Amino acid sequence: MRMIDTHLHTITPDRLSYPWLAQVPQLNHEHSYATYAAQARRCGISDALHMEVDVAEMDIEAETALIQALAQQDSNLIRGVISACRPESPDFPAFLERQLANGFVKGFRRVLHVVDTGLSEGALFRHHLARLKGTGLPFDLCVLPQQNHVVRALVDMNPEVQFVLDHCGVPDIKGGAMELWRGTIVEMARRPNVVAKLSGICAYADEHWELEDLRPYVEHTIACFGWDRVVWGSDWPVCTLNGELSVWVAATHALLTGCSLEERSKLLHQNAERVWRL
Repeated sequence: MRMIDTHLHTITPDRLSYPWLAQVPQLNHEHSYATYAAQARRCGISDALHMEVDVAEMDIEAETALIQALAQQDSNLIRGVISACRPESPDFPAFLERQLANGFVKGFRRVLHVVDTGLSEGALFRHHLARLKGTGLPFDLCVLPQQNHVVRALVDMNPEVQFVLDHCGVPDIKGGAMELWRGTIVEMARRPNVVAKLSGICAYADEHWELEDLRPYVEHTIACFGWDRVVWGSDWPVCTLNGELSVWVAATHALLTGCSLEERSKLLHQNAERVWRL
């Protein structure tokens, strides 16, 4: 069975600038594709999408170019990039046209949980996001549960744009704040143009997490979205904050014990192939 990782990060500090990493010393060093690939192949990962790493705005297109050059090497697992973007910028239309000319770009993300919620409520942001209609390129949502009322408005305003909710909606597994999160998953799942990404949620658990700590979050997400609207991702190297890549892969397979072959196939590769047209 193919296993598509829809959420791989690589970090290259000598080539690109990552302002946010100054606040996360555990990740503030190189995390290379070679290191990831050596582990991924052992875990059965057959393909990957590179997720933008919130580089400095001036480095957004340089990040795509760097990963695209890397992907051209023999036997590379990377099939495309989910590019960073700035819909709040007046330059977004020209940026979008350049990305549409590059088939290696499979989607976009603007990390929203690190900016003021007013940014995504701005008229220019919303106007520019609507330009994704008809492109076939999804927009990943990385938000905290308390922000979901804001992104629900974005989703409702753009019913013909495909959205992807990263990391099961970023639950506070360590803090046990489940009720707010449960409600936001229910609400997001009511929007047919949203799929949920089960990606590296072990990073949000206690460092001594066990499988049963993750199970309620995975099962609730799948129950709400259904097997046709869930995809899988590693969130490497962020997932390594609480375990190696192999640990998250093993946990995923353990959580899927008892599921049918068809259900596992949808989560692990078929849905990703459809959503990102791989």
